[in-house]
Amino acid sequence: MLIAIGKIETQVGHIVAQSAFYATDPWGFKSDNRFLNACLAVETSLTPRQLLRATQRIERAMGRTKKSCGTYHDRIIDIDILLYDDSIVNQPDLKIPHPLMHQRLFVLQPLAEIAQNVIVPGSNISVGEMLKALAAAS
Repeated sequence: MLIAIGKIETQVGHIVAQSAFYATDPWGFKSDNRFLNACLAVETSLTPRQLLRATQRIERAMGRTKKSCGTYHDRIIDIDILLYDDSIVNQPDLKIPHPLMHQRLFVLQPLAEIAQNVIVPGSNISVGEMLKALAAAS
């Protein structure tokens, strides 16, 4: 995880906030392995498309060989773009805000640490409110 954070700092932009690390069970599939999750807030001059390419290069450099396409599996690294300012991007290979983050406690917990009051574009609710709703439903 620390290697990925270092690569993001050098290849994407200045990290302005970082959550704690969360060890969680896999989501959407069975595995004997746990996942380590965290969120970063990064100041970048990259466009969303450039940011996607940069994060995919980091994933490949760290040993990731394939993306999940409808079926989840163990992977060495997975960098998701959850939010990009107040932008909404809806392209086949890039969706911002991340379309499943409202269903994933392992995403919302660390995100709320660094962006609790941020309004999720298209939802009119904050990250903190989204986390409370998901926690109440769980």
